[in-house]
Amino acid sequence: MRLLPEPGPARILTLGTLVRTVGRGLWLVASALFLTRSAGLSATEVGLGLTVSALVGLLASAPAGYLADRLGPRATQVVALVVGGVLTTALLAVGSLPAFLAVGAATAVADAADRGAKGALIAGSVPADQRVRTRAYLRATTNVGISVGAVLAGFALAADTRAAYAALILTAAVTYLLAAAVFTRLPYLAPTPAPTHGPRLIALRDRPFLAFTVLDGLMSMHFGLLNIALPLWIVGHTRAPAWVLSGLMLVNTLVVVLFQVRAARGTESLTGAARAARRAGLAIAAACVLFAASGGRSTGVAVALLVGGALAHVVGELWHSAAGWGISFGLAPENAHGQYQGAYSMGYELGKMVAPVVVTTLAVGWGGPGWLVLGALFLSLGALVPGVVGWAARNRSAAPDPAPVAVP
Repeated sequence: MRLLPEPGPARILTLGTLVRTVGRGLWLVASALFLTRSAGLSATEVGLGLTVSALVGLLASAPAGYLADRLGPRATQVVALVVGGVLTTALLAVGSLPAFLAVGAATAVADAADRGAKGALIAGSVPADQRVRTRAYLRATTNVGISVGAVLAGFALAADTRAAYAALILTAAVTYLLAAAVFTRLPYLAPTPAPTHGPRLIALRDRPFLAFTVLDGLMSMHFGLLNIALPLWIVGHTRAPAWVLSGLMLVNTLVVVLFQVRAARGTESLTGAARAARRAGLAIAAACVLFAASGGRSTGVAVALLVGGALAHVVGELWHSAAGWGISFGLAPENAHGQYQGAYSMGYELGKMVAPVVVTTLAVGWGGPGWLVLGALFLSLGALVPGVVGWAARNRSAAPDPAPVAVP
């Protein structure tokens, strides 16, 4: 595959995403240690703060996307990134739970605006038949950026000093500002006029689209399999060495970087995307069966089953991501891509909130049978998507885009 898309808006989006996600990787790896060892918060307080921030991000997603439509996606994204950089720097002043909640909630709102604006930017600056492909490039780039950031964060973790954590946070803040500078090179997109009648947040009244968002969000719980459930499962229920997890993570990252663009082929249409979602459910269900079978086996067999499960999982992950992009772009009215992309991101936020409880209770608490229940759940979610997408498409064709009104 090409390392970068063709010159133009897609390439600018990719370069800005690479810069931004290096900072994200820095923070993801070091956040827990900084907040507990340097900011003085307890593990319980950190968990509470992250949960509240996730809830704020979920609730702000659609309104922030609506704001991107009204103000213009490029301006919204640039402002959101600058604000995000300032708020990242503000983490250095966090020393109590109320301060962490305030900074975390504000950052969640800025991130929600960033997500909605990015979707609208892709829809407005890239031809319709290239939108899913562009999202695939951005996701592959995200994995590269986070991996680079994670490696760089290792230096701060090794030092484990206030100065090292401060340098890490300031570096992450700079990536926000650099990404904002890159995105200013995108073509100007005029704000979309507000509708002349009816509700403003039409995405939140689009019941079939919201049904798809919930299904897609619940499907996104599969990300918790590799990050949350599998480490606990390997250590507590298999004879595989713990270091196998690092290998599985590396395989996942490499496959996404190398094959996400290719896996997105055919998902530009609603029909193709819906079929990909069904295939994703099947592949992730197969991964759950293989993970379940690894329990109690000899070391060699357990490792082989875990590797097979990880490969099945990442194939499902590729299809699931591509399907979500194709469906979310395909169902959004042309004058409301910001709020529809914001509403679509609510599903991922929902999955991120419920995944820790669901996957640990079933996969770790119930053992092998719990993995099979998870597999049946993902299989069912994928199978439901084509019907819901058909319902949404019929509803979309019966309700034309609201007529805009001129804005002075």
